[in-house]
Amino acid sequence: MHIAAEIVALVVTVLVVSAVARRLDWSAPLCLIVVGVAGSYVPGVPEVHLDPEVVLLGLLPPLLYSAAIQTSLVDFRKNRGAIGLMSVGLVVFTALGVGVVAWAVVPGLPLAGGIALGAVVAPPDAVAASVVARRVGMPRKLIRLLEGESLFNDAAALVALRTAIAALAGSVSLWQVGADFFRAAIGGAVVGLVVGFAAAFIRARMDEPVLDTALSFAVPFIAYIPAEAIHGSGVLAVVIAGLILGHKAPQILSGSTRLASRLNWQTIQFLLENMVFLLIGLQLRRILAEVGESGLSLLTLTWICVAVLAATILTRVLYLIGIGTVKRVKRRFLPGKVKVKIWPWRYSAVIAWAGMRGVVTLAAAFVLPADTPQRAVLVLAAFVVVAGTLAVQGMTLPLLIRRLRLPRPDPAEDALQEAAVLHDMTRAALAKLEEIRQPDDPPEIIQRLRDRLQHRADSAWEQLGRQSALAETPSDAYRRLRLALLDVERDQFLKARASGSADDDVLRRVLERLDIEESMLDREEAEPDVEGRELRTPAATAGSCKHLAHEWVDKEPSSAASCAACLEEGTTWVHLRMCLKCGNVACCDSSPRRHATQHFHESRHPVMRSFEPGETWRWCFVDKQLG
Repeated sequence: MHIAAEIVALVVTVLVVSAVARRLDWSAPLCLIVVGVAGSYVPGVPEVHLDPEVVLLGLLPPLLYSAAIQTSLVDFRKNRGAIGLMSVGLVVFTALGVGVVAWAVVPGLPLAGGIALGAVVAPPDAVAASVVARRVGMPRKLIRLLEGESLFNDAAALVALRTAIAALAGSVSLWQVGADFFRAAIGGAVVGLVVGFAAAFIRARMDEPVLDTALSFAVPFIAYIPAEAIHGSGVLAVVIAGLILGHKAPQILSGSTRLASRLNWQTIQFLLENMVFLLIGLQLRRILAEVGESGLSLLTLTWICVAVLAATILTRVLYLIGIGTVKRVKRRFLPGKVKVKIWPWRYSAVIAWAGMRGVVTLAAAFVLPADTPQRAVLVLAAFVVVAGTLAVQGMTLPLLIRRLRLPRPDPAEDALQEAAVLHDMTRAALAKLEEIRQPDDPPEIIQRLRDRLQHRADSAWEQLGRQSALAETPSDAYRRLRLALLDVERDQFLKARASGSADDDVLRRVLERLDIEESMLDREEAEPDVEGRELRTPAATAGSCKHLAHEWVDKEPSSAASCAACLEEGTTWVHLRMCLKCGNVACCDSSPRRHATQHFHESRHPVMRSFEPGETWRWCFVDKQLG
């Protein structure tokens, strides 16, 4: 009973503190640590002791798996070189750099113990960095790099930690260190590949979302335990299995199963990650009591913690400076011989400063053996590194991103890409419809399918004209009216349930349909802020179409802000498009009459562009491409 009450208290505290932190725009992990520290001194609060096995086996695999299934395998392949440098090279550099500093400032600590502390504090927490980065608009490729780094640096850090712990117990040769890294990498990768593909094969043949979700809960442990049993990297096995399943999910899982799995894993990640921060805070009182037995003065302890925190931050900065310098030297002295991809210094500065530590550092600190010299001091130093980086770097990272004026993700470009993808999907679906339709299929059903497909594509195109003077697009009107009707339908459903006029199973199926439709409607469409900005379309898109690549001469628009054909017919338009060949201004495909498309069929002029304020994207009717 006491255990159940403690678990409920932890969950409620996490929910309340996280909600307040989000409302006040504070760092939730930092707030949870502070609340945990304060709670550890409240009379009656039980002393918390985190067992290393519970952390490594019970918490780390699901946390890594939940992050891996949400990571793009395509983006990972693109950034694999940079991710490798950050997740392996930087971990080793940090472990050695922080280890030397710790060895120098902690009395009686052997070098292996210092390197063990360096391995503990080496892996940054990309969740903490990406939350800040997304809020202030960091370029997505930097976020992808940070997320990819966090997935694989945990494996390198834990292998380094295991090697350092072995060195504490006896002598370890350089050959043994290399063999440990190689065995951990190969063993973990093999197990991860086997578990990932085997789980994908099994899940593809499951039709029940509940069973599939239950299997997904077991996958990280199925990958982690065998890998560790053969002395491979369980972390690497979990990450690779998660990447494979996340990439294959659209092919092997049904829509309902994907929705259930995504929501369940987001909930698990939220609870586990935040509970760890709270639990670590609750242990500070016990940590300080153990540190008090070390015999070190308060001044010495403060110096140790500050030195380790500074070394942790500076090693990352120095490593990024070194990588950037080496790449620039290669490009200067080996022009044309070596293809070097170099990011601007301001990008490197943001990556260097986005080194907040989190769950893995806190968990790994408790893995240090009980007989480690000055163990309590090392655990305290790791605690200070996590809290310090969350406070110092986490609070100043938004300011740094704004000062460096990094290009923010363009919502208008996102809307443009979404419209292009949905357009291609609609074309493929309509072609398939004509292929599979039977002669006896009701014409009204075929037309209903066409209208539904076209409506989805038109809704995406309408988002590109949000800054126009039009108060409400047809899709907006449909969403507003349908939500109002759903409210009426739900009221009627409640009356039917109260009267008992239908069986409960029937009512649940009806309510599920209402919920699914509402979830498709109530998604808030962010209005793209494109004032004063041009849409950035990849050059390859225009280059693959000769019509878009053509240098069009500016033509005088046939009208200032209206569709002449609509005015003549007495109809209305949604957005306007202009033909680049003759300057004809006509209405878009979301408009009832679609005069821009009609103009193309009559004139065969291939390219039109948006005639809405602030938009410069173009569309080729012939090749069906954006530019």
